[in-house]
Amino acid sequence: MRIAIAGGTGTLGSLVAAELARRGHEVRVLSRGAPKYRVDLATGSGLAAALAGCDVVVDASNNSSRHAAQVLVAGTRRLLEAERAAGVRHHVCISIVGCELAPMGYYRVKTEQERVATQEEVPCSVVRATQFHELVLAALTAGGRWGVLPVPRARLQPIACAEVARAVADVAEGAPRPERLQVAGPEVAEAGDLARTWRSVTGRRTALIPVPLPGRLGRALRSGALTDERPSVRGTVTFADWLAARR
Repeated sequence: MRIAIAGGTGTLGSLVAAELARRGHEVRVLSRGAPKYRVDLATGSGLAAALAGCDVVVDASNNSSRHAAQVLVAGTRRLLEAERAAGVRHHVCISIVGCELAPMGYYRVKTEQERVATQEEVPCSVVRATQFHELVLAALTAGGRWGVLPVPRARLQPIACAEVARAVADVAEGAPRPERLQVAGPEVAEAGDLARTWRSVTGRRTALIPVPLPGRLGRALRSGALTDERPSVRGTVTFADWLAARR
């Protein structure tokens, strides 16, 4: 199949592109900085040419800035419009486990992106994933750069991005799914435990400071809104093992 990956140069998109190429598919990597298929979801530039002849589109694009809605929601509409014109048969939307339960801006945008994707004419599959190990590591590293790391109370279920990429590739190869595919890590852990694991494995001498998160967001994170006890696909690589393998 000919499969286009929007956001194909990103953390997840690049792994999905590599996985699908290994399986013998013709893969087009789409992004603003792609070497060949340069597209801009915020404007729609380049989409028509990039999607010509494609069978499937995987939307792995991301934007967590104040322009997130312009890229992820309005951009999804532009992407799907171009897919209809190109005769694309399957759209795969990448989203976040529990995004509708977390009352904060980025998660609201992802929830709206799902709604838009599933209400358009192009048949759509939604793949939801929990936080990537890569994201957890980046957050801990950035937060602890001065030797002190604020850690909120939150239950998380991180997963290796490579395992999510394989699940996304499986969906892209198949028929559109009527139900969401939930992809989650092998274990649920408190954010504080993940921070202690990071500190132990990396040898960082960082003071961990518990920080309460008030209101609805705090309650959602403490209750495990971003986790799934019975996911469709459960990863196998724990955060500790993933960190140790990087050393």
